[in-house]
Amino acid sequence: VQLVESGGGLVQPGGSLRLSCAASGFTFSSYIMRWYRQPPGKERELVAAIGRTGGSTDYADYVKDRFTISRDNAKNTVYLQMNSLRPEDTAVYYCYAQHFRNYWGQGTQVTVSS
Repeated sequence: VQLVESGGGLVQPGGSLRLSCAASGFTFSSYIMRWYRQPPGKERELVAAIGRTGGSTDYADYVKDRFTISRDNAKNTVYLQMNSLRPEDTAVYYCYAQHFRNYWGQGTQVTVSS
């Protein structure tokens, strides 16, 4: 089982990034997928979630209207489009697969700074 995040990096405030999480080793379409983040010195927090078919999504208040979660079950990949980034969005971002068994990715660093 693997979840491999990519797309992180350094971006200026107001900028955008698109994170990807490629899954393998399990039936991706059967899993609810979530993005979490862990800011420096803080606990991991939920960012967004998407249902198995992509028909339902949910967001934390602090990213609502700025971030969009989506998935492509044919590619076994979940995405997080992040717009209007703020310094407080700086964190390691993790994808998480939820079903009878749960899996974490290794994380990708996002730094928002001028």
